[in-house]
Amino acid sequence: MNCEFMIASTPLPPCMPFPKAMLRLPVGNTAKVMYARLLDEILTRGTEDSNGILFIRFPVMEIAAALSRSPQTCKRSLNELEQAGMIMRVRQGIGEVSHMYILLPREGVAHE
Repeated sequence: MNCEFMIASTPLPPCMPFPKAMLRLPVGNTAKVMYARLLDEILTRGTEDSNGILFIRFPVMEIAAALSRSPQTCKRSLNELEQAGMIMRVRQGIGEVSHMYILLPREGVAHE
């Protein structure tokens, strides 16, 4: 990998957003990286529902490929994020990809 030192005027390469509040959540590191990837996905390809709330359709196999993890690992991480209240999946019809809503942590709010 070709790397360089940063100076004050160095532009950052493309980055994914990662809320600082995620560091305190009791979820695994794969779930934390996945959350950053999901947040990036909703910012670039999000679709508005009838209430104007953004959601994404991101099949587990595509998430697994994007993170270089197994589908089972991704399913566990999605469950962790859902249990932590960071995502909400709304099931669609049989064979349809769920709508996934990405919830934003509020600074200063402790999660259980």
